Amino acid sequence: MFGTSGIRGAVGSTITASLALDLGRAVASEGYETVVVGRDSRESGRVFVDALSAGARECGADVVTLGLASTPTVARAIEAFDADVGVSVTASHNPETDNGFKLWNPSGQAFVATQRDAIESRLTDGEFELADWDGHGTETTRDDAVAHHAAALESAVDIDTELDVVVDVGNGAGQVTATALTNLGCHVETLNAQPDGSFPARPSEPTAETCARLTEIVAATDADLGIAHDGDADRMMAVSEDGEFLSGDALLALFARHAIDEDRRKIAAPLNTSLAVDDYIDPVGGVIERTKVGDVYVAETLSEPGFAFGGEPSGAWIWPDETRCPDGPLAACTLASLVSEAGPLSSLLADFEAYPIRRESVETDQKEATMARVEERVLAEYDDVETIDGVRVAFDDGWFLVRASGTQPLVRVTAEARDADRADELLEAAQSLLD
Repeated sequence: MFGTSGIRGAVGSTITASLALDLGRAVASEGYETVVVGRDSRESGRVFVDALSAGARECGADVVTLGLASTPTVARAIEAFDADVGVSVTASHNPETDNGFKLWNPSGQAFVATQRDAIESRLTDGEFELADWDGHGTETTRDDAVAHHAAALESAVDIDTELDVVVDVGNGAGQVTATALTNLGCHVETLNAQPDGSFPARPSEPTAETCARLTEIVAATDADLGIAHDGDADRMMAVSEDGEFLSGDALLALFARHAIDEDRRKIAAPLNTSLAVDDYIDPVGGVIERTKVGDVYVAETLSEPGFAFGGEPSGAWIWPDETRCPDGPLAACTLASLVSEAGPLSSLLADFEAYPIRRESVETDQKEATMARVEERVLAEYDDVETIDGVRVAFDDGWFLVRASGTQPLVRVTAEARDADRADELLEAAQSLLD
């Protein structure tokens, strides 16, 4: 039921008010006494918030509703409002037909496997601790969660020059970014700022293709940078002052290089992170510790000592000193601070060199059996092998990864090298394992 980013799926089939009711019951039955709940701009979220709140209160928990709020706003509100758990009603970057639920701890970290398993067990078995007639919880509404989040962002960064920033909110819940940047002294122009869960302006996921209008505006104006969020603003992607949509690997490299200090040199990033990031942070002593794919695994790794920063090239960025939730607005303000301090993004990333990367997918309805055979072959044939999430083989000049899709009947093959011919060679070697 739980994926790496909570529960999500189609409204009316996978995601229903009945599920939301039981999820609220399960959370309260696990002993979480105060629950913070917020939602993205999808209209169905109103119903699911109501149902989840009813279920939690029926089992004795008190509920604090935030209304429309980004996922990092919800995660930060848990500790700020002295709650025990937070639930974001969102399908994140999924299409408008979907919705879902993300569960958060007071540290901002997503529920770990043991917590997810406990909730899923109660949902599956229908085991809920219903309160007596006089033991139901209360519901209150807070309208200051966004302001609290904005204030935290303003205290986390410094922006010394007045920047012109274009923020593409994507019709989602990320308006807090524009608020914080304005309060920090930037001149902000918003794009697609009207909340609308049908996402009429562009699909929720911020990519180079979906954010074409943002790149056009930044390139045609005197803007210093552009910012783009997904529907719940846990992700952040960016456009440089010359209108280039920056890759996730480039942003990961930039954030990592500036987060590293003498005491903390380790960066957490997933197995599919580009070798170019390693090369970019090596001169400042940075080292990447690779995790399973999914920001929840990056966050878990960041709970260990010695880590300065973690992120995923998909646009999830985590500064553990602030919160272990991917915080797109914090990433936006941090990026603006870097531009204010050190100059244009094009200059900051002038020495970042992207390497050739190859991707293929193979359809199969036997993913587990296929991956078991692949792992057996790889361990017999190669030396530098990582098997925490699929099978990754590292070489001095590149790597390949064979990994089962978490949502589709596919095995995905990725290869990267510093040289295009070598990338082709590594892809061929990886594909041969599936023959």
